[in-house]
Amino acid sequence: MAPFLEPFSFGTVFDASYLNVFSMDSFNDVIKSDKPVLVDFFATWCGPCKMMTPILHDVKTAMGDKVTIIKVDVDKNTEVASHYQVQGVPTLILFRNGEVKWRQSGVMQSKQLQEIISRLGS
Repeated sequence: MAPFLEPFSFGTVFDASYLNVFSMDSFNDVIKSDKPVLVDFFATWCGPCKMMTPILHDVKTAMGDKVTIIKVDVDKNTEVASHYQVQGVPTLILFRNGEVKWRQSGVMQSKQLQEIISRLGS
């Protein structure tokens, strides 16, 4: 497994840096970026969630430093999932400067996500 896909308690960060987020405060610090932050709320037991990993990898490869992509395990980060009222997984939320710019539940394709990030994340 490539180092940037290594899972942590918080989830997976598709950037070269790693995060361990355990509180709302630290999560808020991550999403306050002026660069778009796409958060994939997932569960390890969820089949469709597993389909998102290669899709998100494709998005990160295509968009590079234009976006930060993070996977958040809802079972390990219940406070964050509850705060954003995540009731189904996968749920994708796009943040910029701490604000929700877009959200959707379910599997999405790489090209769709790239278009959304380009349009709403700038």
